[in-house]
Amino acid sequence: MARGEEPGEGRSPLANVALFARCSAEELAAMSARLRRRSYARGQVIFQEGHQGTALYVIECGRVKLGLSSPEGKEVIFDLLGPGDFFGELALLDGEPRSADATALDPCDLLVLDRVGFHQQLAQQPRMASSLLAVLSRRLRRDARLMSDAAFLDVPARLARVLLNLAESSGHPTSDGVMLDCRLTQTDLAGLVGSSRVSVNKWLQVFCRQGLITQVRGRVTVRQADRLRELLS
Repeated sequence: MARGEEPGEGRSPLANVALFARCSAEELAAMSARLRRRSYARGQVIFQEGHQGTALYVIECGRVKLGLSSPEGKEVIFDLLGPGDFFGELALLDGEPRSADATALDPCDLLVLDRVGFHQQLAQQPRMASSLLAVLSRRLRRDARLMSDAAFLDVPARLARVLLNLAESSGHPTSDGVMLDCRLTQTDLAGLVGSSRVSVNKWLQVFCRQGLITQVRGRVTVRQADRLRELLS
């Protein structure tokens, strides 16, 4: 579908989105009528830190990374989001500028709800506000864990945590272990770990030599999850 076109008829594209989990079919239909679809190419910036927040985004297909970059080019990635996830709500809630960068990791189709529509739906559907609070609470817990990891875990432990999380969220079992479905560059992986690309690459090679993981054509397979978890203790 072309950029800016409305989502089509049929089952609401919001049916599997946590934010709208408590909405009725009629409420979902009303919400879907407010949406516009936008497409982004791989690597395209959706918004940047400091931009004025004017819309909430729901991922229909593709993946998006949220993070921050320093003037020197170092990147910290807070989250990787996929189909059914949403982002951009904070700037709509508090009126402040965007607090992070959002970039398409793959070609993406996003469903966009503007500020006016967002606040109207919150006022009309109290159950949506309850779901929003639940999601925001989970994200606050995630951020607290990230701060704790940065303060108390070394690079190999943080890398182990990232690999285990990716295996759980976007992996599938194979005869050799759990293969990560998402393709990440070493720069992206370093951003998730909060370290340099050189350091992360070194520890990936160590994990490979120890038989904890394998790497084939950029694909990582977690072979010994229990031993990776030992690094977190």
